[in-house]
Amino acid sequence: MNAADGAHLDAVRSLRWPARRKAPAGLAGDHRSWMRGISAEFEDYRAYRQGDDISKIDWKLLARRDRAYIRLSTEQTVLPTMIVVDASASMAYPSASLEKWHFARHIAIGLASAAHNGRDPVGVAVASGNGNGHYLPARNRRGIVHQILALLAGVAPGGSPRLAPVLDTVARRHPRARIAVVSDFLGDAEELLKHATERSAAGREVHAVHVIHTTEMSPSERPSLVVDPEEAQLKRPLTEYSRLGYLENFGDWRERLARDWRMAGASYTEVVTDQGAAQAVRRIVLPPETGSRA
Repeated sequence: MNAADGAHLDAVRSLRWPARRKAPAGLAGDHRSWMRGISAEFEDYRAYRQGDDISKIDWKLLARRDRAYIRLSTEQTVLPTMIVVDASASMAYPSASLEKWHFARHIAIGLASAAHNGRDPVGVAVASGNGNGHYLPARNRRGIVHQILALLAGVAPGGSPRLAPVLDTVARRHPRARIAVVSDFLGDAEELLKHATERSAAGREVHAVHVIHTTEMSPSERPSLVVDPEEAQLKRPLTEYSRLGYLENFGDWRERLARDWRMAGASYTEVVTDQGAAQAVRRIVLPPETGSRA
């Protein structure tokens, strides 16, 4: 672990990631569950049924209504979390520093830490074009965040991998899990959105984290030749005139992307490399009313 990784972990150490939806019932944890229980946190009543624990009867209500009722609460459960990380060639930008990739890596590590801080099992799946599989199943054992950090530190982004099959595999292996996709969405975006829509329609929580380098938001005004990192034969001159067209098209595309993911029932957050990674993680994990959303 290098100094930047250590500083980032320190910056997100206090964060937790509350569920946006009620989670499927499971082991005891911090998230509200679909299942109704009879714990101390009162929420509602239901009529007493034969076999219920009589100690849970509300005796004052029985005296008033002459009928027995059980005090209900929402059970708390853990929410497994899987983070799908895009390690395609477009994330290896700029080539000299890989700033975009390291920013995405820190976002993924921060999300893993926030989930683990809430006692949730957490894992990672990396879509990489180098032919090697990078996958850690969701676990809540001590040290899992550092395992994820070490795995991502060993990834060299490149190629044109498809994220949709990775998301599909993760969803099948972890049917209850919350899934976050950390990507620039320059690959198989339509197929990826389709899988995410199906996941969201099934009642699961999906997060799209759109990683953008600051020069993608505002490229240099000097004339240059732009090369597609995933298809090197595609080259376009960037002039004063074409820069204006690029900015307009890029803005329109980002608006459509955000709208499509939110209409699919997913959370969408745009993060830019000139922001601090820890601050970006806060924007993703905090509820909308307390954390700013792009």
